[in-house]
Amino acid sequence: MTTKPRARLYVDAPFDSGGSVPLTKEQAHYLRNVMRFDLDEAVTLFNGRDGEWRGRVAELGKKAGVVALDEQVRRQADEPDLWLLFAPIKKARLDYIVEKATELGASVLWPVVTQRTQSGRVNLERMVAQTVEAAEQCERLTLPEVRQCCSLEAALKDWPEERRLFLLDESGQGKPIAEALSPFQGQPAAFLIGPEGGFAPDELEFLRGHAAVTSLSLGSRILRAETAAVAALSCWQAMGGDWR
Repeated sequence: MTTKPRARLYVDAPFDSGGSVPLTKEQAHYLRNVMRFDLDEAVTLFNGRDGEWRGRVAELGKKAGVVALDEQVRRQADEPDLWLLFAPIKKARLDYIVEKATELGASVLWPVVTQRTQSGRVNLERMVAQTVEAAEQCERLTLPEVRQCCSLEAALKDWPEERRLFLLDESGQGKPIAEALSPFQGQPAAFLIGPEGGFAPDELEFLRGHAAVTSLSLGSRILRAETAAVAALSCWQAMGGDWR
């Protein structure tokens, strides 16, 4: 029985049998000083395109490293085409959304500014780093795309006709989530999570009038934004995603 490698890393480089890939300074530090890796020790790699590969540490210095590729252990597979749009919230809770949305298979993470958004500042580099860490941990084969923060109106201006946008409507006027999701299984989809304090009345009116939007409800309890995001993504994966 082959022992599972102690570390799994995302590397933005092409993979070929018999080839090698470079490690960043941070990755080399992690393997050398945190994980105490030895030369020739096995490590798992993925790049979001070529599946998952097993390799061996060929070089490991203070500022760089190299992994020699041995074999592909998992082929690249299709993942649910599921976007998450959310109003930026406080730092620790935003971190939670990014981490859990990555674990739950969101393909796009898109911060949007609404009227009641308390902070329009988003650290995109931090978000990307968190998606990498979460994908490495949960054995996902891809990274979600992290989009530039924009206004709600800008996000919906050129919305693709084929993608259903599910509005998490805290006013209670939306359909129960199972009923709302059921007709759209297998289709490109997105969820929209509002800010602390919810959407403004004119925003709800605008959204409900949009051709791509379906309002849905998560029940009688008012959920925090990060809880609503996890609940909605979990329901989608259970009903029509890769949990089936």
